[in-house]
Amino acid sequence: MSSPVPLPPEPPFLSMHTAVVLLTAVVIGLVIGGLTFLSDFSAPGAVLAGLGSGGLSVPVLRSLIR
Repeated sequence: MSSPVPLPPEPPFLSMHTAVVLLTAVVIGLVIGGLTFLSDFSAPGAVLAGLGSGGLSVPVLRSLIR
């Protein structure tokens, strides 16, 4: 009898680089959104500031984190 050939491991859903970049962008967005809310108590403005800063930080973090 021949032994069964083991299957190669499945690649991860996200690479470590992608996970670190996205997690850091989320943290940046939360911090900026929280600080914006504390400065003028406007929830829509804080959401827009947090989403904008988080989204704009992704390309920068992608190039910085290697």
